[in-house]
Parts: sequence; C-alpha cells; structure tokens
Amino acid sequence: MDLSGLNLVYSTDGGKIEQPKEKKIAPESDGIIRLHRETKGRKGKGVTLIKGLQLDEKALKALAKDIKKRTGTGGAVKDFVIEIQGEQREIIKTLLEKKGYTVKLAGS
Repeated sequence: MDLSGLNLVYSTDGGKIEQPKEKKIAPESDGIIRLHRETKGRKGKGVTLIKGLQLDEKALKALAKDIKKRTGTGGAVKDFVIEIQGEQREIIKTLLEKKGYTVKLAGS
C-alpha cells in the first residue's frame, strides 16, 4: 500500500463541530442576599461580594450592570457572585431592598 501521495493532517481543533453548551444553574439559596467585604488576594483592595441571588446568568449580569452604574464603580460576575469594587455595602443594601430582596450584611 503506497501512502506517499497522501497528505494526512491531524488537528485537535474541533472545527465546525459545535459543542453543546451546558447551562449553569445558580446554587441553592435560603432567599437572603448576603453582602460580604473581601480583600483577600486583591493586594489590599477591598471588594463587595453579593451572594445568594437566585437569578440566571443574563439577569445577574443586568443587575450587576445596574449596581455598577448606581455606585459609579467597576465590578464583575464570577460563579453567580457579583463583585463590586470598593466598600459599597450600604449603597447596595438600600438598592436591593428597594427591588424587594431581603439583604443582610455579612463579614466585617
């Protein structure tokens, strides 16, 4: 069998094959939104973490965008937790309570 004229190419790239997207589900919550302050791993810079929201990714990102706009700071959404730069817990607490959430300040 002569394979000299055959150009065999192997690729690990998936090409045009679409991988099924796994829909992420928010972790179970008791219905209370908890606001944490954290500086760990951020070179001393504090962030406010919002945990316990039972929203899908799209709604979570929209809420984060609204909070960032109202506080005038940056932030991100990671693993169903909203991170807002700086100590913003009081502002965020009043904002979420106006939206009908039960909010508690957690941590120091």
